[in-house]
Amino acid sequence: MIIVNNRKFLPAAFENEQEIERVVIENAEYIFGPDSIMLPKSLIKSADGVGTVPDGFAIDFASRSWFIVEAELSSHSVWGHIAPQVSKQIVAAQQPASRKLLIEVVINRIREDDSLKERIDELGIPEIDIRRVLTEIIESRPIVGIPIDHVSTDLREWAQTLKNEVKLWIVRKLVDFQDSSAILYEIPDEYRPVFDTSGEQDNQESNTFYDIHLGDLIEAGLLASGQQLQMSYKPRGGARETYTAAINDVGELTVDGHSFAAPSYASLHCIQKAGSKRNTVNGWTSWKTADGRLLADLREELLNAKSSTEAS
Repeated sequence: MIIVNNRKFLPAAFENEQEIERVVIENAEYIFGPDSIMLPKSLIKSADGVGTVPDGFAIDFASRSWFIVEAELSSHSVWGHIAPQVSKQIVAAQQPASRKLLIEVVINRIREDDSLKERIDELGIPEIDIRRVLTEIIESRPIVGIPIDHVSTDLREWAQTLKNEVKLWIVRKLVDFQDSSAILYEIPDEYRPVFDTSGEQDNQESNTFYDIHLGDLIEAGLLASGQQLQMSYKPRGGARETYTAAINDVGELTVDGHSFAAPSYASLHCIQKAGSKRNTVNGWTSWKTADGRLLADLREELLNAKSSTEAS
């Protein structure tokens, strides 16, 4: 339950698959990453000509990876519906004709959308190299991305059998107890999947990665209260600016008098102040210490130290 101004919002079922699909498409950057592009449904075919239509595809230029996206409801059978459908999509997505189709769709989107050009430019990818980078991404094995309202044991066990990496995200619907027309949707915080087969067999590595917070870095002595961090940002066509944030006593980043528990929202505040129209940014790869170490580097150091301790 979530309480907002004495209004009680309770968990509720999605009306249909189209509802959760709409929420995922409208908020794709918060699920697949701030440097991702969500592509609409496209008919793709297997080598034998069997057609299938995933709910979409997501291309993440930052991680150089791509997703077959299938928004699902837990009421659908894993073995009778989800597994055969996704298996067909995996086969069809890896056909040369399907890959060529996706590349052209992305290229056309970038040509028509200045905000996409801005994001790609910020990643240091020259416009002349976009097609080459995109081709390299699409030639890799796609990740199966399934946003769903509940993850069952069967879904987890099936995901672990696939050769493709699988990421599962929880998307929830909540409805006002006294007004069914008032609806909230809960999506993952900072692109966090609830299940990710890219980790070790027991999935602990992946979960630990997403569970690290600034407070954990402070507790480990990798950061300190009062310490200053910096990030540099150059909007497309604008001048580069450097922003400074201070770590406060409760482990938040304070910028311009505003405090943020998540580094990504502190970064978002800065780039929007610079005039960017972006709605997402990865703060872990934006903020640096005085000696040039990214928060992502410190997080990796903490995880490695934990792994060494557990192994000894």
